Amino acid sequence: MINRYPQFDRSRLCLLPLEDRCHDLSLSSALPLLKVSAVNQEFTKIASKIIEANKQKSSVVLMMGAHVLRSGVQHFLIDMMERGYINCLAVNGAFAIHDFELALIGATTESVALYIKEGHFGLWQETGHINEIVAWAWQQKMGLGEAVGYAIEEEKLSYREISILANAHRLGIPVTVHVAIGCDITHEHPNFDGAAYGGTSYIDFLRLASVFESLEGGVVMNFGSAVMAPEVYLKALSMARNVARQKGQKISNITTLVCDLLELPSNYREEPSKEDPGYYYRPWKTMLVRTVANGGKSFYFKGRHRETVPQLWTALLNSYERSVAI
Repeated sequence: MINRYPQFDRSRLCLLPLEDRCHDLSLSSALPLLKVSAVNQEFTKIASKIIEANKQKSSVVLMMGAHVLRSGVQHFLIDMMERGYINCLAVNGAFAIHDFELALIGATTESVALYIKEGHFGLWQETGHINEIVAWAWQQKMGLGEAVGYAIEEEKLSYREISILANAHRLGIPVTVHVAIGCDITHEHPNFDGAAYGGTSYIDFLRLASVFESLEGGVVMNFGSAVMAPEVYLKALSMARNVARQKGQKISNITTLVCDLLELPSNYREEPSKEDPGYYYRPWKTMLVRTVANGGKSFYFKGRHRETVPQLWTALLNSYERSVAI
């Protein structure tokens, strides 16, 4: 059938080298790995749940948006992985891009306001290498997150020690990347392959659903993802519960944590009415209410990732030190 509607010819695009781009973020933004002086009691509770989940070999999953990377908390995330506190990460496509660029040149993040004026936003030559990695990964039937982490390590990118994906690959921790086509700058490029992205990202989705099969007694945390994390979590959890029910098992004792900037009321464990705009904030009704309604517990903390991630890390270290001292 003849295509009735024209498509944009990407061969006409002009891509510029990353060295021409002004970057809003560099490695100098990364916070040092130091304990914070004050830790909210909620993080202490979460830390205890994580340590207990580790003992039971239950899943502990950290879901994140790209702004977590931009807050400079890489050292904390890597250390939590190295200590075995996290056994799966779920991120969006922008997270993988920022992680790759930081590993490649030690900088990332461009000004949308500056580069959209002349149509240069997102069109940077070296960033398009991610598309080549994904196309290769699809041929290998490899997940997107695993492939990018592998490539950063294999190609020995200059700043790979700060890469979340590369460190996760080194440690054998799955990173699932959940892509919405058209949302990321790599999708603009002439070498973008939608089928490869769809296939590799779907492998990651199935990998996450498999991790959720061990979620009884486990923990799911969401830092700064208003759409990807709650929606992917909801579907993958339903799949895992469906299979568990057929075996006469349950996945109900789940602890969830959401850290974001939205001001929620003290009764956030109750679902808001449809008249409340907060009803359409997916982390609230999905992660804090509905999926923990039959035996789980939820926590919400309002704060910037630059503050909340170090608090979680500090709480974990404090909890571990107390357990060793006993």
